[in-house]
Amino acid sequence: MEYKDIATPSRTRDILKKYGFQFKKSLGQNFLTEPNILRNIVEAAELDETSNAIEVGPGIGALTEHLARSAKEVLAFEIDGRLIEVLEETLSPYPNVTVVNEDVLKADLTTIAKETFKQDLPIKVVANLPYYITTPIMMHFLESDLNVSEMVVMMQKEVADRITAKPSTKAYGSLSIAVQYYMEASVAFIVPKTAFIPQPNVDSAIIKLVRRDKPAVEVNDEKAFFKLTKAAFQQRRKTLWNNLQATYGKEEAIKERLAKALETAGIDPKRRGETLSLEEFAKLSNALG
Repeated sequence: MEYKDIATPSRTRDILKKYGFQFKKSLGQNFLTEPNILRNIVEAAELDETSNAIEVGPGIGALTEHLARSAKEVLAFEIDGRLIEVLEETLSPYPNVTVVNEDVLKADLTTIAKETFKQDLPIKVVANLPYYITTPIMMHFLESDLNVSEMVVMMQKEVADRITAKPSTKAYGSLSIAVQYYMEASVAFIVPKTAFIPQPNVDSAIIKLVRRDKPAVEVNDEKAFFKLTKAAFQQRRKTLWNNLQATYGKEEAIKERLAKALETAGIDPKRRGETLSLEEFAKLSNALG
């Protein structure tokens, strides 16, 4: 059975008009109106009957229907209660979709997924993420107990550049490390701002994250490792030594501990945080104990 795509400019406008829907800037709502881009997103996610999909911010269901046509089951989190009625109509042809009217950041992902999905299949998170909370949403999934095998998500191009950045580049920082620790990251393709209603001010990128079999580096204490990486980038122009003191303290005993750890890890304290690789951060974190 063929259905008319939601994501065309005219159908999107008709749906918005029918429900008298006004965009909320505070929720970062930008709806995609280009079916080919949606097909490319689903293709990048390599969805099929052997995987379930989770979406965040389905809007009026433009991407959701494409996910429903490919994945076994789809779970969508929509924070805006005004859209639940719209989604009931637009997604009515797809019995394999469940929409939850909840803030994904406050949701117990594992419990909801268990209750929703009939089969325990690998989960792929596929979404056009609200730009203002892209990072918290991604980290919420990465740090959860969910069996997330892949994420194919749209975000501001600048954030995508930071996530996929390599050491000694301007975009490289604690976010690059936090994501690359868990996943292999690559940019799938760029989406122009003209593909949305309303148009955002920036271009977007689709990023593909594939879960590693085990974290990229071995660390004795994950919390300590992430604290260290954040500390190293606190002020980008400062040396590693100055940034570490700013976080850990300037007492003699602490300075001695830091100096010893840097020496053990074979890292020059005059270097800047952005020159250190994941492996070097792991060495330093383990040396700090």
